[in-house]
Amino acid sequence: MTVPTSTLTVRWTDLADPLVRPLLDELAFEYATRYEGILAVDQIRAELETYPAAEFAEPDGALVLLLEDGAPVAGGAFRRRVEPELGDAARRPRVEGRDEAGLPTVPTAELKRIWTHHAHRRRGLAARVVAELEQRAADQGYPRLYLTTGPRQPEAVGLYLRAGYTPLFDPAAEATGPLPFEKWLGGTS
Repeated sequence: MTVPTSTLTVRWTDLADPLVRPLLDELAFEYATRYEGILAVDQIRAELETYPAAEFAEPDGALVLLLEDGAPVAGGAFRRRVEPELGDAARRPRVEGRDEAGLPTVPTAELKRIWTHHAHRRRGLAARVVAELEQRAADQGYPRLYLTTGPRQPEAVGLYLRAGYTPLFDPAAEATGPLPFEKWLGGTS
């Protein structure tokens, strides 16, 4: 008996790539399911397309897909963060990198759209996507990463904690809004 083997490849691309559409469609469905009664699929799709495609392209951003036998199974992106950051200012570590208003004062890559196809979860693919994004962000000169996830996404919280991200919120408190994290690259913290 022959056991089928698959080939996992990394593809750096952009939002116009038709292989990105499944990522966005499944994210919208996933969020609508997890946040039922709070967010509708149409609201989520609109939010997923809030940022211009150019923000997820070089020189300031990037988008990666993991393909298995040519089909997208996981992906994610980053863009340059320029907005004030979320989280309790008192919980933010006292480090150079944010002003009093929460604006990043060092180049900060914001991870977005981390996704694994529902049929391919629990294989470590999201961790691989995060590692790929971290390496690309470092290669592009970012010393710091930032991201948010939601209170109904405990798997994502666990992923980011395992990957060395620092929560900018109280993990012991009941969360009702976005959960922000940061990570300094290159041993800086």
